[in-house]
Amino acid sequence: MLLGTWNLENLYRPGGPYGPKDKAAYETKLAALADVIARLDPALLGVQEVGDPDALADLAGMLAGNWHIALSAHADSRGIRVGFLSRTPLVVLSDTTAFPAPLRPVQADDSGPAVAEAGRGLLAVRAGELSVAVAHLKSKLLSYPGERFHPRDEGERARYGAYALFRRTAEATALRALADKLLAGDGRGRDVLVLGDLNDEAQAATTQILLGPPGSEIGTPGFEAADKGDAARLWNVAPLIPAEQRFSRVNSGRRELIDHVLCSHRLVRRVTAAGTGLPGAGVPQLPSVGPDPAERRGVAGSDHAPVWVRVGT
Repeated sequence: MLLGTWNLENLYRPGGPYGPKDKAAYETKLAALADVIARLDPALLGVQEVGDPDALADLAGMLAGNWHIALSAHADSRGIRVGFLSRTPLVVLSDTTAFPAPLRPVQADDSGPAVAEAGRGLLAVRAGELSVAVAHLKSKLLSYPGERFHPRDEGERARYGAYALFRRTAEATALRALADKLLAGDGRGRDVLVLGDLNDEAQAATTQILLGPPGSEIGTPGFEAADKGDAARLWNVAPLIPAEQRFSRVNSGRRELIDHVLCSHRLVRRVTAAGTGLPGAGVPQLPSVGPDPAERRGVAGSDHAPVWVRVGT
């Protein structure tokens, strides 16, 4: 079966401030998304940037067969949230924004109060024997007071880059705490998946927080050797993605893998393939995006490529 994650980029019904301006543009976007999902043919797909729950229902209605939907109740200031599309029924296990104790609130801007929770919900579900958490961590694309996407000076850029990193680190810590609950100290016996738009690359400190005990990474000699960390560890499948496909977004001309799939010990041993985009389709063709997300309002498709794993039984 194929399991994956995809940032759908501003999935709203038309007429609002963030989505397509008219019905025709909306239908074009839905058709482009539905075509990719149909060709991807996932058993389960974690999704991000669902701005309107009805829009996700519209998208599911364009897909063949019966699909089950789960959405986080916790959206950000634009109304976007994470969720799932699944071929099998879903049971919600957790939907939270809480930072784990004793992690303290973090500074979010120059003058406002510190924040003590994730900007978007961290959603966990059970699909059959599989437990899955999906997240959309704080972006590296920075915004500034007055709805600006460009800083007044380099000092402001540096400070707001730090604030974004503070938040993404705290959110990664909260996601790791949720993963601990799903693993329950039994990663050798449980099929657990953590996936989503983590907004940083595989070697970034925030992404590394999610892995748990160090060692045994894919591609290292320790991968084949069992050790006591296997019960709590997660493995990022990024090294299994062909090198030329190892990106899910293009930021100002630079390819980045910021969407990730992490597997428990029991699950990673059954991974037969991993990739971005569509299986067999080669290198994803993605637009290069800049610092202002409003520039792509209403554009069909998504600025992200799906990231997926194929798992044997």
